[in-house]
Amino acid sequence: MGACIQNRIKQNSLDHSLTRDFYTSPDIYLLDLERYWGRNWLFAGHVSQIPNVGDFFLFDFGNESVIISRDEDDTISAYLNVCRHRGSRICLESHGNKRTFTCPYHAWTYNLKGDLIWAGHMPESFKSSNYSLKSVNLMNFQGLVFICLADNPPSIAPTLEKLAPLTRPFALEQLKIAHSASYPVAANWKLALENYMECYHCAPSHKEYSKSHSLKDPDEMEALIPSLNIRSEAAGLLIGEINSTGPTSTDIGTDCYYRRYPLFSGYDTGSNNGQPLAPLLGSLASYDGGASDLQIGSLNNFLIYSDHVIAYRFIPTGLQTSDIQTFWLVRGDAEEGKDYVLDDLTWLWHVTTLDDERIIRHNQQGVNSFHYHPGPLSSMEFGVSEFHHGYLTMLAQE
Repeated sequence: MGACIQNRIKQNSLDHSLTRDFYTSPDIYLLDLERYWGRNWLFAGHVSQIPNVGDFFLFDFGNESVIISRDEDDTISAYLNVCRHRGSRICLESHGNKRTFTCPYHAWTYNLKGDLIWAGHMPESFKSSNYSLKSVNLMNFQGLVFICLADNPPSIAPTLEKLAPLTRPFALEQLKIAHSASYPVAANWKLALENYMECYHCAPSHKEYSKSHSLKDPDEMEALIPSLNIRSEAAGLLIGEINSTGPTSTDIGTDCYYRRYPLFSGYDTGSNNGQPLAPLLGSLASYDGGASDLQIGSLNNFLIYSDHVIAYRFIPTGLQTSDIQTFWLVRGDAEEGKDYVLDDLTWLWHVTTLDDERIIRHNQQGVNSFHYHPGPLSSMEFGVSEFHHGYLTMLAQE
């Protein structure tokens, strides 16, 4: 496998799409799960999902399931949802509240810290302390919870220190999830992620989005940025950019990107009519008519408007099946029906994601052809090239 995968990696060029087998090969898909998803920081959820002791939720991807819970010390922890006896899943519910975690197979029982506290009919030599749930690395960045299954996760903390002042005015830790939705797509997860990493397709494929977001046209966007910066500073935002991704990055998995870009005139936020959708976030004094693209780690993408946040995950569920998971977050004290209308809040990114499902599915159907060959990337697809650099580098590491 080692020499074979190295040769297949070398067949790729960063200024082209990937070769066919990276979207169609079962053995590469397994490497994706082991070497890429298993070594990167992954957005698992938000602290608002587990406000009380005993609260938990699951984060599932590929073959893995992770329990994120709050224990008696008010500590948030993550554990593999795998019993240390014979490997059964322990939690079968997607979320809830428990005093202990009990395996439904043979009733091995663990406390909220993951310690094994009961296992019946075991020999005297058995030491329960050797069979705690496997702990998973967890990171809490301003209320956004990330996990990593690797023994030595990428050291992303220095980059997040630089990012923190830029995102602090939004008070991300004070948000709550107003709605979440899942959009299954018949395509390899990389095609779903690559679609999000570029806006080359925005103008022809996303008519609703393109009415309000200048990202569809880089020249138009750059012309509008000076006036946006003035409005952003007046609203209480710091002006700055972070880009630690790309072919010059040597510490793979520590990717971080932040940039605020302008919406078109008449749009305060990502709404159908341009009007506000929810209460202003954090300490913002006004709408600046902008949106912030945010990437934390290699696989986690967020879009921050002045009054709500969109979070995206592109979860592998099979070789050519994935799940686009979308979350809408608003201020924690906002009340549905009073401070926001859910249908209005979710409209834009619901219709946009439906568009994405269609174009990604068609992309996979074309890539499956034996006559597909990698094509050259445009200047607007720099994000795809940067993703390929990190992905291929990490896949090549034994």
